[in-house]
Amino acid sequence: MTSIKDVAREVSLSTATVSRALRGLRGVSDENRTRVTEAAQRLGYVPSPSAVGLASGQTNMVAVIVPHVSRWFFGEVVQGAEEVLRAAGYDLLLYNLAGEPAARHRVFQTGLLSKRVDAVLVLGLRPTAQEQARLAQLGRPVAIVGAAATDLYSVSIDDELAARLATTHLVDLGHRRIGYVGGSLDTLDYIAPSARLAGYRAVLRERGIRHYRELEDVGEFTVAGGGAAARRLLTGPERPTAIFAASDEMAIGVLRATRELGLSVPGDLSVVGIDDYELAEFFDLTTVAQPVREQGRRGAERVLAELLGVRRRTESEVLPVELVVRASTAPPATER
Repeated sequence: MTSIKDVAREVSLSTATVSRALRGLRGVSDENRTRVTEAAQRLGYVPSPSAVGLASGQTNMVAVIVPHVSRWFFGEVVQGAEEVLRAAGYDLLLYNLAGEPAARHRVFQTGLLSKRVDAVLVLGLRPTAQEQARLAQLGRPVAIVGAAATDLYSVSIDDELAARLATTHLVDLGHRRIGYVGGSLDTLDYIAPSARLAGYRAVLRERGIRHYRELEDVGEFTVAGGGAAARRLLTGPERPTAIFAASDEMAIGVLRATRELGLSVPGDLSVVGIDDYELAEFFDLTTVAQPVREQGRRGAERVLAELLGVRRRTESEVLPVELVVRASTAPPATER
């Protein structure tokens, strides 16, 4: 079987140069690239990923660090990134932190990524200064997806703005007792929970609406968690007339709990979420839509461009969001 060494010997070039030429990477003259391509075809050489990696120092692998791989948002981001990377001949190496700080430490601090991957995508997390230093030591392209970052390229939405749009919609309908179902603020430093809670509280403060701490609960960005939080809020001494859930999965849990308690939507309770989750339209859920897969695609395109030596703008990207009004929100019963 013809090896890359045979091709290199044929054209009197190093195996690293031959590898770069065959992969279309920079640093190879047009003349040498043509010679290598013709020699490979003549000798019947088909490069294997392992051979190319040994010769060039590249692995054709991109690490994707995910806080919770089972969550819909992260699954969609990974799919968007995988579509781009697969088309370019790269595979994904998935690191699922599963909400465990110890797993985060193992991935970022123990050198686990060294020599395994050509680039890194970090989803939903803003790396600490120490983690950024470790990523920089890798000498590989890095993109943060789903969370804004200042010292690294990132692509995300404005989570606080999305929460503002959702809460403002409920306020404009006349709601004053507005519940909130969000994520825990003390796990992994995942950015969305704190930013969306801040947006919700900011609108109440700016519109002169009383903030009821007892109307805030944790739903952990799951349907089951959203349902459990809604049951607690809706069986309290004074139930809210509306609930803003910081994800559509939690909002669907709220809808289910509302029905189980014998209440109607939007008659007894208005519900709004964030995402435009794939089942949001089926449930007639008002939501703030965000381009989830597109964030994964943009992050993958960014690291690929750097791997190919293409200069890209260094500014981080904030993608637009849009309020989508459906049948789950209406003015409170007292105002109809």
